[in-house]
Amino acid sequence: MWRKRAVIGLYLCVAGLIFLLGRLAQLQLVETEHFTKRQINLLEASVSQRSQEMVLDTGRGNFLYSNGTPITHQNLPVLILFPFLKKMEWDSKKVSEIAGVSEYSLRYQVEKAKEPFAYGEPSPLQLTADQMQQINALQIPGVFAVEKKYNLKQNPAEQLIGITGENEIVLRKRYPDKDLSVKTMVGLSGMEQSFDEFLLTDGKSKLVYHVDATGGPLFGIHVKYVDPANPFYPVNIKTTLDADLQSMVEGLADRYAIRKGGIVLLDIKTNAVLAMVTRPSINKKDPYNKTLGGMENLMLKQQIMGSVFKTVVSAAAIDQELTDPARKFDCSKKINGEPDLQFDYGMLNFSDSFARSCNNTFATLAKELKDIDPNLLEDYAERLSLIGPVGWQGDIYHFQAFKQLQEEDKGRIFLTEDAKKDRNFVTLTGIGQHEVRATPLAVANMMATIARGGKKEMVRVASKIEYKNRTSLLEFKEQSLKGETISPYTAMKLQKLLREVVINEHGTGRWFQDLPYEVAGKSGTAETGRMDAGKQLYNKWFAGYFPFKNPQYALVTVNLDVTGDTGGVNTLFAEIVKGIYHLNDNSKIESFQPLE
Repeated sequence: MWRKRAVIGLYLCVAGLIFLLGRLAQLQLVETEHFTKRQINLLEASVSQRSQEMVLDTGRGNFLYSNGTPITHQNLPVLILFPFLKKMEWDSKKVSEIAGVSEYSLRYQVEKAKEPFAYGEPSPLQLTADQMQQINALQIPGVFAVEKKYNLKQNPAEQLIGITGENEIVLRKRYPDKDLSVKTMVGLSGMEQSFDEFLLTDGKSKLVYHVDATGGPLFGIHVKYVDPANPFYPVNIKTTLDADLQSMVEGLADRYAIRKGGIVLLDIKTNAVLAMVTRPSINKKDPYNKTLGGMENLMLKQQIMGSVFKTVVSAAAIDQELTDPARKFDCSKKINGEPDLQFDYGMLNFSDSFARSCNNTFATLAKELKDIDPNLLEDYAERLSLIGPVGWQGDIYHFQAFKQLQEEDKGRIFLTEDAKKDRNFVTLTGIGQHEVRATPLAVANMMATIARGGKKEMVRVASKIEYKNRTSLLEFKEQSLKGETISPYTAMKLQKLLREVVINEHGTGRWFQDLPYEVAGKSGTAETGRMDAGKQLYNKWFAGYFPFKNPQYALVTVNLDVTGDTGGVNTLFAEIVKGIYHLNDNSKIESFQPLE
């Protein structure tokens, strides 16, 4: 009996030993980089336990303004100090003299440090090139003068650029065939998401030293500089954003207390976004919380547009010859035929109706267009690129139909085929209500299309992708939007109508008559159907372009969910126009070279 038990015990011991050996082989040889379902990299974990490091650059790609300066980060020349200095003699006096700081402060910060740090953080001491050279010439182990990449706390165009984060679920779903650490940062929104595969890190730049259990040097006091082997990465996404214009519109959006809404500014000739602002700002602690301030870019989301849509109705009516100058419309009535006591304009012709934004005129025209062809309103919305998407897309490398703006909504005019034939629905559609929706970006693009004489183009927010050394990886060239467009004649007629809004003494844009640039455009006040404290909420718009005779800029300002007596955007629009004029005027002065 005892022999049987001994044999069983021996078998169990052998089985246990084999299991332990198998487990050890699994850990040491088989699954060293992909342990468990969480894909834990045991090699990385082992190294991190016995080393300390100072990351100088995460290696993720960067976003640049059109002039090449960084948008989301800055590289600062800083003094890096390692904690093992407290266990050795080093010339702290000489370092303090070169850096221009207190020797006591240097030693005090080293004494309390448990990890490598940049002296002075969170506001690090910035060194000159000469100071960096002198400090590094001392060749003190654990003392380095290097450039370190810092992400900005407040980013311009933050919803457009987007945010990044560690998200293992997104990482594995997006890149199932890539061997990436679970700590790899991925783009979660905006252009960070759209361009994510280009921006993925090829490795961190860092200073590393190995430590023992007490935090002392394990292999002497030599610090190793680790840098990715590929000299072309990380790449830079060169956006079309203008640094001065973006800064200006950000400031104006805050000065005019835009709580929900924003600004879109396009370069008409290149159809590129020069500036884009969305409010509310992103709440960094809880970016997915829309109440606190979400990361959603409202300039790319469909909004109720109100009377701005009358531009589309006008284009269709012009081509269908419904706008005879001699024809009069009863603008003393509402669209339901009842007297309009608030806006009693009397009998107006088509041009004056557009300038004063008479609802009854465009409700009448919409019904007449329906009788001709129920698809006309949708057709002309497409011709004017209003129902999008309008962001740049095309085939690049192994990407088919790559989109610069993945989060862009399409617009819409009707939800159902039956609605196109319903007189009541069509009446509301004619004044931009009911189901009419468009993104502010598409509205800006409509204005640019009209200003160009009907030429439709995709909107770009990035002009190229550059290698680390600033040579070009690929370019996003100007590209036409597919589909029919309006004729040059119709575009000319619309240009005159949009200008009439400003120069007409009763026009809804008469406030812009004294601006340094001649403006053409259209206002809109859309009922949202939402209430706040018993008051109706509106979306207030002004969309236009300037200068009228030589169009350069298309601009949309929109304030969403405001009450009837608040939240107007005319003053904001005017301030942006004046700001652009002054920026251009100053640049002319600065570039002026007097003859000798």
